[in-house]
Amino acid sequence: MSLTHAAQPASARSLPAAPVGPLGKLGSWSYRHRRLVTIAWLLVLVVVSLAGRLAGSQFKDNLNGGTSTPSQQAAAFLQRDFPSRAGDVAQVVFRTSQPVTSAVAEDRITRTLAGLGRLPGVASVISPFAAGAAGQVSPEGHIAYGLVRFEASGDAIPNATINQVISQAQRAAAPGFAVKLGGAPVEKVEKPQFGKSEELGILAAVLILLLAFGSVIAMVLPIVTAIAAVAASFGLLDLLSHAVTVPSFAPELAALVGLGVGIDYALFVVTRYRADLRAGSAPAEAVVAAMATSGRAVVFAGSTVVLSLLGLFLLGLPFIYGAALGAIIAVLLAMTASVTLLPAALGFVGTGIDRLRVGRRPRPEPAGGFWWTWSRRVQRRPWLAGGAAVAVLALLAVPFASLRLAFTDAGTEPSSYTSRQAYDLLAQGFGPGANGPLILALQLPGPVGPAGQGTVTALRGDLARQPDVALVSQPQFSASGRAAVLTVIPRTSPQDSQTSALVRSLRDTVVPRATARTGVTALIGGPTAASIDTAGLISARLVLVVGFVIVLSVLLLMAAFRSVVIPLVSAVLTLLSTGAAYGVIVAVFQWGWLGGGIDNGATAPVDPWIPLMLFALLFGFSMDYQVFLVSRIREEWRAGASDAVANGLARTGRIITSAAAIMISVFAAFVLGDLRVLRVIGLGMAVAVLLDATLVRMVATPAVLQLTRRANWWFPSRLDRVMPSFVTETASTESRSAEARPAVSLPAQKGTS
Repeated sequence: MSLTHAAQPASARSLPAAPVGPLGKLGSWSYRHRRLVTIAWLLVLVVVSLAGRLAGSQFKDNLNGGTSTPSQQAAAFLQRDFPSRAGDVAQVVFRTSQPVTSAVAEDRITRTLAGLGRLPGVASVISPFAAGAAGQVSPEGHIAYGLVRFEASGDAIPNATINQVISQAQRAAAPGFAVKLGGAPVEKVEKPQFGKSEELGILAAVLILLLAFGSVIAMVLPIVTAIAAVAASFGLLDLLSHAVTVPSFAPELAALVGLGVGIDYALFVVTRYRADLRAGSAPAEAVVAAMATSGRAVVFAGSTVVLSLLGLFLLGLPFIYGAALGAIIAVLLAMTASVTLLPAALGFVGTGIDRLRVGRRPRPEPAGGFWWTWSRRVQRRPWLAGGAAVAVLALLAVPFASLRLAFTDAGTEPSSYTSRQAYDLLAQGFGPGANGPLILALQLPGPVGPAGQGTVTALRGDLARQPDVALVSQPQFSASGRAAVLTVIPRTSPQDSQTSALVRSLRDTVVPRATARTGVTALIGGPTAASIDTAGLISARLVLVVGFVIVLSVLLLMAAFRSVVIPLVSAVLTLLSTGAAYGVIVAVFQWGWLGGGIDNGATAPVDPWIPLMLFALLFGFSMDYQVFLVSRIREEWRAGASDAVANGLARTGRIITSAAAIMISVFAAFVLGDLRVLRVIGLGMAVAVLLDATLVRMVATPAVLQLTRRANWWFPSRLDRVMPSFVTETASTESRSAEARPAVSLPAQKGTS
């Protein structure tokens, strides 16, 4: 088959009409039964929301890796041999104007902690003045902390129990006597109020849609479609949290993803519908055409996002399952609403979609307009344009080489949180390591005796001599005398790389050497060690997930475009834009380039699951623009266009930039929220979409297609026979009309695709 065609005027040729297919029939059915479809969606929303509210949510922020990690084995050891130490611990930190050892301050601290010890769900309280306390009064004498140990751990502690401890402790505060609470239990209940980011994202989307459509009704349809999908996903996540581990940030992540893709998908469909109406089609015909073309591309793009997110299940971590399921549910509902609820809504508005106009009437971009001219300029100097785009992406990706993966601690929370204030006070008074003690669990070969005590004492001495260890507590022995526990306070914070190195050194060298030939089994646990273990698990499976997503994306694009070169080029360019987004994340959150506002005043590493979540989402989202751009280019080529790339970009440039602007605005709005993980994800996705929709789709892609020329649509016949075909045509009726091409067009370069 020849891959080039003689130039011919647009009026003399027409693009092949896309078949109606199942989606066209579904759109027609939804249009004709619009009342039934709308009522069904309302019933689903009411039932799901009520069921979720009645069942309540059981979100769990258990980020541990599994029972096979040393930290989890240490937790099981404590549960068995030290049940009184198995519960989670909260720190009650006091800062006094008088020395804490003064009679007034000491009496007030003692009475406050004694009252907390009588609360239900509290197993024990250790006062800084108790005989068993060690180093709980700061050297300068104005900061002290008590330990409140709960009867349970993790998500087994009722939120009401924790909140009661917090409220009663804070009632003791007075001028010159500050009381702050920290620790995992306090962080568990101290969560941001959701809603602010969603409202800002929707407001930005409203403004962009008004500019793009110039009509209030046309603007409302994508917004309503996306909100319906997100609202349903909230109720489903509440129900799902009773069956699987769903982290507390999953609803916010689902809103971030659902709003972005929901508005985008509806935008594509509404744009096509309006184009067909302008070309003279009746509303019913325009709905069928929109579903058969844009609707098909929406389903393809949405399915790709879902399949990419399924790659996260290769990590084997329960909390990742819940986060991924939340995003998958949001995408599926957004996709479903776009092909059912939206056609029904279009049936109600009919030809009145452009009523309630705002500003001037938008006009179709004239032939030979900005995007057509832009593409031809890029194609004239493909090496220069493509090289410049790649150079910018590579430059932005440079900080990525310094990426450090570790779970962040309370030091990255907003300064208004009591957990952050307690963290800062502990770091000020006792060093940052006081926020992340390590637990050394020792299984002795027999009842403790002189030999066993000697081994434990020698081990304690070895630990205390380590340069990165600030303090080692006196050993505590179990009632049976067959187990002992040591608490090790590092000099560095839980998220510091030196703390991770200390844990590795203790496990690999110091502890094995001290316990060799003694029969003592030692395990290092505690929340800090658990976070380090989970980060290690994720890092070990990084290549597996990345490989799965890349291979899947390439195969899907090959099936869609019947091309080998285009999917490979797309994968490489998406890798570059994703790497650039990672580089920006490192520069902002790890290096602090934008100051303390965006990172809550504390630079920190990136939580290890975030890059994988971003990678899966971004590879899926990039399909949106790739499908709409390359499908149009392929159509133009099949119709005999000598300037297929320029024509394709001219037809899709405006809609891609509008869709990208909406996604960028929605994602960027989450950067203003309180939750750091969503700030990182929001910034990463906003930057990646910006780069993908500009440098990648509008510069690098036309340049590469010009350079590869005849190879663009090469597809081996053997692959063509065995690989399924996913037609993703996005032609508009406008382009199939006798609309004139540029009166004076640039001569096509030989071999242009």
